[in-house]
Amino acid sequence: MELKEKVEISLNKVRPLLQADGGGIDLLDVTEDGVVKVKLTGACGNCPMSQMTLKMSVERAIKAEVPEAKEVIT
Repeated sequence: MELKEKVEISLNKVRPLLQADGGGIDLLDVTEDGVVKVKLTGACGNCPMSQMTLKMSVERAIKAEVPEAKEVIT
């Protein structure tokens, strides 16, 4: 399975949590060196806590399931 595909599967598990607060997340790219690029949407797009959500929830969940992923950025 391709790295981008693994990340998308992992994101599908995080999406309901974001959607519960009116937000969302789109996968933009996964680089060869394991950097995951995403876009936070909806309420998450302009939330002052979005960077904490990104690092503490999204990045942690992805890294737990996809060890090849090194970092998640917007």
